Amino acid sequence: METVVSGIRSTGHLHLGNYFGAIKNFVKMQHQHRCYFFIADYHSLTTHPTPDDLYRNVRQVLIEYLAAGIDPEVATLYIQSDVPEVAELYLLLNMNAYKGELERCTSFKDKVRTQPDNVNAGLLTYPVLMAADIIIHKATKVPVGKDQEQHMEMARTFANRFNRLYKTECFPPPYAYNFDEALVKVPGLDGSTKMGKSGAEGNAIFLADEPAVIRKKVMRATTDSGPSQPGEPVSQPIQNLFDLMGIVSDQGTLTHYQDAYKQGTIRYGDMKKQLAEDMIAFTAPVRERILAIDADENYLRKVARMGAEKARESARQTIREVREIIGFASALPVN
Repeated sequence: METVVSGIRSTGHLHLGNYFGAIKNFVKMQHQHRCYFFIADYHSLTTHPTPDDLYRNVRQVLIEYLAAGIDPEVATLYIQSDVPEVAELYLLLNMNAYKGELERCTSFKDKVRTQPDNVNAGLLTYPVLMAADIIIHKATKVPVGKDQEQHMEMARTFANRFNRLYKTECFPPPYAYNFDEALVKVPGLDGSTKMGKSGAEGNAIFLADEPAVIRKKVMRATTDSGPSQPGEPVSQPIQNLFDLMGIVSDQGTLTHYQDAYKQGTIRYGDMKKQLAEDMIAFTAPVRERILAIDADENYLRKVARMGAEKARESARQTIREVREIIGFASALPVN
């Protein structure tokens, strides 16, 4: 059984893109692999959230992971900062990470360009912390998207560099894992090709959205003026609506509106109303579980505690091994 690690930043609600792009597959994987799923609150500190926002966001993501089907009795579901061994490994890996290679990272260069007033050390060493998150459990598979492939290459570099420097085989090289089936790419409602938290207002449908909110967002979704003649090519905003309908609606509904478009008789208002109702029907069971879990503080505390214990058991074993390899444990043993 291989070890899988994946994390999500604690920056707000989960949306349909998160669900179909990752969590749906996590639910399957937890029964096939040794899975560690964590909420990356250390990573979120690069944007300087207030203490109240940080706590609220971590709690919400934990609730929504559970509501979406992650089973804490099967997978290890934990909060990153509950495992201090991650910070220690991050420190140790930083000693062998070089300024030049970190500055060449595409995501860091993007941050320098887009937020020049907040170029902090956490952004520069983000790939090192990501590597620590992964190899602390000696994971071999990491479900990531195309935008994280460079970080995965760097994680392998840091793992291999440690092994080479200390003449050990402590860390197996981790690899990006795209599941056993094609990934579902969920587009945004604003005409963009990706649904995301950082997109325009109304771009994403969140798992916790109320029906009225979903209807409002979908009815405001970007469209065009409609086909001027039958068989006209589909524009990106309209293709997005068809793609979203393909995810949440039945095949008959999708085919009906595709045929109407080809014939030049489609009414976008009717299509949006149908899409909104299908989204509401799809998200309703998850939203009900979100509300139920949100009201059960004892259960949340139990899940967080259990996840921390399971994750720390794995992390402590790795850190003990790493300290001994480096030479700390033999210098002055205290345990």
